[in-house]
Amino acid sequence: MAASTSFSSASSAGVTERRGIPAASFVEDVETYLKQSGLDVNSSLSFLQERLQQYRIVEMKLLAQQRDLQAKIPDIEKCLDIVATLQAKKGTGEALIADFEVSEGIYSRARIEDTDSVCLWLGANVMLEYSCEEAKALLQKNLENAKASLEVLVADLQFLRDQVTITQVTIARVYNWDVHQRRTRQAVKET
Repeated sequence: MAASTSFSSASSAGVTERRGIPAASFVEDVETYLKQSGLDVNSSLSFLQERLQQYRIVEMKLLAQQRDLQAKIPDIEKCLDIVATLQAKKGTGEALIADFEVSEGIYSRARIEDTDSVCLWLGANVMLEYSCEEAKALLQKNLENAKASLEVLVADLQFLRDQVTITQVTIARVYNWDVHQRRTRQAVKET
């Protein structure tokens, strides 16, 4: 289908996509773009509007992933602090008194004696017991992975916002070019 052709008349920075997000190219010459793509103005505007809608859907998904990661990172850091506290109390003979959440809004108090292991909730109804050192290493690795994923998501969102802006400008340029062509034809008819 002609609508799937790329913006071959547009200038590009060489990036064709980022992690599955297609790059939008700025259209400098609308007439050349329409001829090379084989589209009329309405088909081109329709294609560009569809692409813009696709960008918006991807943006919503990425923002949801970003929110999830931003909520996950403090939880991992909190778990790391707890494991570090348990390791610090180990061997002192002093018990640790902790309040923990049993259910949403329901807490219980626990007295934790010297312990060599902790249980980590892995998700999907899975909890595993780890030594404090293994738990700390696992949590540290998970924290690094979450932060790296967040950085990639932020870069993806920036790339996506750039593509949205380029697509919006291209839509405006195609529309304005069409208006100018219609006015020119109308002026020729009147003379």
